[in-house]
Amino acid sequence: MPITTPYQNSRRFASTIGAGTGTGATFAIAATAFTNDAGTAATAFPSTFSYYNLFINGILQTADTSSVTTTAITIPGGDALDAGTPITVQFVVS
Repeated sequence: MPITTPYQNSRRFASTIGAGTGTGATFAIAATAFTNDAGTAATAFPSTFSYYNLFINGILQTADTSSVTTTAITIPGGDALDAGTPITVQFVVS
């Protein structure tokens, strides 16, 4: 039987599409381009988490829309969006 942790919390990070680099499948936004819940510059995304949610312009995206590492989130085709489009990434941690 899997162990279920009794405590869940989240870490949120905010940025805009304009902070990203690359084109097409390689479009990514560095973790350092985000601010955290405290309003300070992020240094990295969490290395362990239960799952994450990506919101583009406030709309929750499906799991196939992105991939994430501790240093960046990759959003294939994100370069086609307006540079001012807000991006929020929420990591659920235990």
